Amino acid sequence: MKNISAVLFLLFISFASCSFTNKRFDNPEKDKDQVLLDIVQHVLNNAHFSPVQMDDAFSKKVYSSYLKNLDGQRRYFLQSDIDEFKKYETRLDDDLKSGDLSFFNLSYERLKQRMKEAENLTKVIFAKPIELNSNESINTDYEHLSYVKNKAEMQKRWKQIAIFSTLSTFITKQKEEATKKEKDANYQPKSDEVLKKESVEATQKMLADMFGMYNDITREEWFGVFVNAMTETFDPHSNYMAPDIKEGFDRDMSGKFEGIGAQLQKKPDGIAITNIILGGPVWKGKLLEVGDQILKVGQGSAEPVDVVGMRLDDAVKLIKGPKGTEVRLTVKRVDGTIEVVSIIRDVVEIEETYAKSAVIRTADGKRYGLINLPKFYIDFEDANQRNAATDVALEIEKLKKENIDGLIVDLRSNGGGSLKTVVEIGGLFIPKGPIVQVKSSRGSRDVLSDNDPKTQWDGSLVILTNELSASASEILAAAMQDYKRAIVIGGKQTFGKGTVQSFVDLNTFLRQNSYGDLGALKITIQKFYRINGGSTQLKGVESDVVVPDKYKYIDIGERDMPNAMPWDKIDPAKFTPWSNNANFDKAIANSQKRIGENTYLKLIDENAQWIKQQQKDFVFPLNYEAYKKVIEKNEEQAKKFKAISDYKSDLTFTSVASDEAKIKTSEDLKLRRDRWHETLEKDVYIDEAVKVLKDLNQ
Repeated sequence: MKNISAVLFLLFISFASCSFTNKRFDNPEKDKDQVLLDIVQHVLNNAHFSPVQMDDAFSKKVYSSYLKNLDGQRRYFLQSDIDEFKKYETRLDDDLKSGDLSFFNLSYERLKQRMKEAENLTKVIFAKPIELNSNESINTDYEHLSYVKNKAEMQKRWKQIAIFSTLSTFITKQKEEATKKEKDANYQPKSDEVLKKESVEATQKMLADMFGMYNDITREEWFGVFVNAMTETFDPHSNYMAPDIKEGFDRDMSGKFEGIGAQLQKKPDGIAITNIILGGPVWKGKLLEVGDQILKVGQGSAEPVDVVGMRLDDAVKLIKGPKGTEVRLTVKRVDGTIEVVSIIRDVVEIEETYAKSAVIRTADGKRYGLINLPKFYIDFEDANQRNAATDVALEIEKLKKENIDGLIVDLRSNGGGSLKTVVEIGGLFIPKGPIVQVKSSRGSRDVLSDNDPKTQWDGSLVILTNELSASASEILAAAMQDYKRAIVIGGKQTFGKGTVQSFVDLNTFLRQNSYGDLGALKITIQKFYRINGGSTQLKGVESDVVVPDKYKYIDIGERDMPNAMPWDKIDPAKFTPWSNNANFDKAIANSQKRIGENTYLKLIDENAQWIKQQQKDFVFPLNYEAYKKVIEKNEEQAKKFKAISDYKSDLTFTSVASDEAKIKTSEDLKLRRDRWHETLEKDVYIDEAVKVLKDLNQ
């Protein structure tokens, strides 16, 4: 394993000592923004894996991305503003090189002006009664809306927003009153007249709070949006991080999470849940799912704030909060239904982010092992601390003592992590050989191998993945697939992130920094390749056995990100395939046959298709009766798929004997393990993985 560390160390040294880092940008004639732009461009052009030519095509992408980030919902700018901006569409490449900030200055001042005008328009709108019996509709396909031509059209657009928000709040409040009545027969529900009045006031306050937040955004923060429009044109993972953003990133990467325990991403129609952090409040309460979209955020019993169109950083500030406090999220589910979800903020249980194992017992007395690995963790500061590789090796030894007949490694929703640990974990399942190839921007190729001849587990192996398995997860799944060492079960493909990023401190490019902290740049510097030579970029890892899930038809993954780097391939590494796999093809064929005949999985597939269709619905009536019918129709359709949660296998799950003593001494740990085992009993994918292991052993 020392060879791996040496290669990674050399990669870091070669990057850190490149000549491009020796250049200095001290220039008393330039202001902070111009110097920052100069440094960012220098780093991107000299250190990025695949530098983009800064020409007119580049300029158009930056221009489009920037306007989308400023006013993606087309609530502020007039068509005349866009016409005025148009001359910069093919000029930005030249302006960026020369440090000309005319477009940023113009767009920033105009945005502030239009936001103030919009704020005043909403005051005019609420000065008159808000009627919920309009024959109009609202189109939430923001990206394809046209810009309004004048202030009268702008007022009409904001009035539609106000009515739609009021409708949504009104119906939500009606549901809450009905629920209270169901729980308490003596409860006297509020009248619809009162609820409507409260809903109008809530919308008015929500919009006022939103404008207040926008008024607090500094010029420096808006300039960060402009810089990121440039960096993200290189690829979606190259980002500028202003000092406070970088500080927050470092805090989160330390493994200490406080809040709801979910990772978020800005979308045109809300804030999307992209990952559920194991051990957090959301995970514990099964409150949210990946793909759900947050529309509003409320603190306790206070009226919520609309986060549609809000900057992600500002939305996160609303969602985060001290342990023990309540946040109420208005959420649009993946299936299109809307709910208010109450979450008590807490600290994530770090223990749940580590590898853990369970013994699976079948009805015929067979035993199989399961290792759940949420991420490929490591402490780079202290080599003596636990890491994913040593923990997985330990769990394998525990399971071997349970006399298991096969092993499942669950990498579903594992977003990746340490390259070193994935190589070491891959080595646990083969005698020795290459695990992954890494190519740098200079074209050099390194093959990272396991050189330890010991095979910790040589029995049957299944790897579970899904569309959210990314980066290091894809490396392990791909390597085991290339060796024909394991059968990969999951969605059509994994996430498709096959790139490596590094941080560059932008302050190091100044001898004497009189500008203050410039922040950092996260930049793509390398690419992963399978040992068969193919990249995991975009294509990810295609499953040997494809099992339907709710993400099957929706846009999720690297391939759906703008400016994603392309798939390519290099020469394969030399490796010897696993020979003890005579039943591979038969096991895969049997599994595919079972899946095709499984009515429960057919229902999951039907649900996935319905979810896709729901995401195409953008037009909603602004009439109470009509909108209520839309909501009721969606809820009725969603009931059909509630049967999905009724599934239960005939498998039983227990902790390994060596862990039982520890679990008995901790009531909290016992509850978490019991909850995990209950979830596994209802997991059709685990059930199918066990059947595949049976076929492999026959």
